[in-house]
Amino acid sequence: MKTLKIIKIGGNIIDNDEALHSFLKSFASLSGPKILVHGGGKLATKLAQQMNVEVKMVDGRRITDQETLDIITMVYAGKINKDIVVKLQASRCNAIGFSGADGNTIVSVKRPVKVIDYGFAGDVIRVNTETLNVLLNANVTPVFCAITHDENGQLLNTNADTIASELAIGFSDSYQTELYYCFEKNGVLQDVNDDNSVISHINTNNYQDLIDKNIISDGMLPKLNNCFHAIQKNVKKVCIGKPEMLFDTHANFTTIT
Repeated sequence: MKTLKIIKIGGNIIDNDEALHSFLKSFASLSGPKILVHGGGKLATKLAQQMNVEVKMVDGRRITDQETLDIITMVYAGKINKDIVVKLQASRCNAIGFSGADGNTIVSVKRPVKVIDYGFAGDVIRVNTETLNVLLNANVTPVFCAITHDENGQLLNTNADTIASELAIGFSDSYQTELYYCFEKNGVLQDVNDDNSVISHINTNNYQDLIDKNIISDGMLPKLNNCFHAIQKNVKKVCIGKPEMLFDTHANFTTIT
């Protein structure tokens, strides 16, 4: 069974032209089938402010009203996605940009209102791999932005970490899928002030203990929940760290098992 790498990059790479250029050049050189998933960075917030559209955040999550959805669609599926695709083409990596609506690849439902109404936020319910398999078999690299749809004409803002994990799960029957979350730290840290205090392995046995000791908290919790969800659904390998973990055999990073 072939290995498929699914790699998610965040704002720390997207917001830095030099870092993005360097990463994409290295990413293009990775052999074998691969899928890239990107978040939105700061550009959507900057554009919203320029257009006098209020940016509403609750616990680090964006409240997506109609005006905000229009802006993030322009930024995520347009500007950022096409910038990445054109840079990959320049590095001789044949790439094609995707939202979840394209090829009906990722279907979501609008998040139900509980305590907070997140607006047009999507929770993934299904990944359709048929179109993507055709492209992967033709050596084409899909590049996903953080937008999905509900099959009833509605686009939905969707967490990019979740998109990456659901893609890895969706392909786990046909590939040995490896999921990589690239961000600004070397991995999950024992001490947030010491970038060298990487916890090299986290499993179900020590995960709760790390939470109880408040070593893992805040924004790292939903990321790790996605990681464990992927592992439980037959994803072969999940790693968190700086992009160097993909290319440097001596890199320090966290592996989830």
